[in-house]
Amino acid sequence: MYQSFLLALNRVHPRTWDFVQLMRLDKPIGIYLLLWPTLWALWVASQGVPSLGLLLIFVLGTFFMRAAGCVINDYADRNIDGHVARTRARPLADGRVTEREALTLFAVLVGLSFILVLFTNLTTILLSFGGLALAACYPFMKRYTYYPQVVLGAAFSWGMPMAFTAVTGELPPPEAWLLYIANLLWTVAYDTYYAMTDREDDLKIGVKSTAILFGDADRIIILTLQGLTLLCLAMAGARFSLGIWFLFGLFGAAACFAWEFWSTRDRDPQKCFAAFLHNHWAGLAILLGIVIDYALR
Repeated sequence: MYQSFLLALNRVHPRTWDFVQLMRLDKPIGIYLLLWPTLWALWVASQGVPSLGLLLIFVLGTFFMRAAGCVINDYADRNIDGHVARTRARPLADGRVTEREALTLFAVLVGLSFILVLFTNLTTILLSFGGLALAACYPFMKRYTYYPQVVLGAAFSWGMPMAFTAVTGELPPPEAWLLYIANLLWTVAYDTYYAMTDREDDLKIGVKSTAILFGDADRIIILTLQGLTLLCLAMAGARFSLGIWFLFGLFGAAACFAWEFWSTRDRDPQKCFAAFLHNHWAGLAILLGIVIDYALR
């Protein structure tokens, strides 16, 4: 149904699909990976009863900011994507969208996100500028550091402290930062699988990533990061008095991580990409554990 809706939009104007692809709306995996952790934090901060207004703000905000992140990423990589097999057909790389159009779209998406934040409180508004800075600088990091995935993790986790401030009006408590650290570690792990897909092309053109840095230890390090993710989540769950259903969610995520480790044993690029995609089920399992745990209290 979602794909049918996007194709219907394309019939409205022949260039619609170019911008759909630029925002990656045809590939919603990034929305899931950004949304699930944000909802973890919103549910915990609200003690299981988030207001409909905040739920709508954070769902739409996730949608707009993920789209904005994709646009600025493709703008930053406009001279690189054409040299990578998987990305050479992106709208900016092949000239279907101009640089000015991309920057205008980025500004519109950020503006829509900021309008949503204005319906929260001052603390959340101020925090939103940090999220924008991280989202805007991440795409350029792969030129200067082997740790762009860490910057992505910081950006993808920024909605979590914002969820706490939106609910309470105050800076998050220390235990909330355990959730933030857990998601940052998890993001580095799954985005390393993603980077493993392009490792050979990246080596040729000089782009840096954790997949290149980790080398032959990549899968072991990913599994270690995923284990640390679960440990931080378990510690946060104990601090927030989450119970057995939350633990079931962590077990579900652990099963996902084990499958990914096993399925990528030959480091086939397509299997690494499938492992990256598979991570959203881990995030969803954790969210369901949190939601059910609060609902059955």
